[in-house]
Amino acid sequence: MKIRIALWAFAGLLIAVGWWLYITTTAPTPITSAPMLWNIARFSCPIVLAGFYFHFGVSVYLTFFANAATYALIGLMVEGPRRQLHHAK
Repeated sequence: MKIRIALWAFAGLLIAVGWWLYITTTAPTPITSAPMLWNIARFSCPIVLAGFYFHFGVSVYLTFFANAATYALIGLMVEGPRRQLHHAK
């Protein structure tokens, strides 16, 4: 179970790094000009939504860490019941 939660955290880190790469490669065109992409970024990186809601800046490294931690918690919530259902069979 620890490996699966670590994989969830790694997936969160990869998502944050992917958004960072996208934003740095399309620097002249801001992400706010594409509302669909902006909504996907808010959904996949919850720290971005919190930063805009509470009006505080978020560094890139904090975004990486927070997204990995968020996905690890999601993995814990998913893998716990999944493990119990798997053992019940």
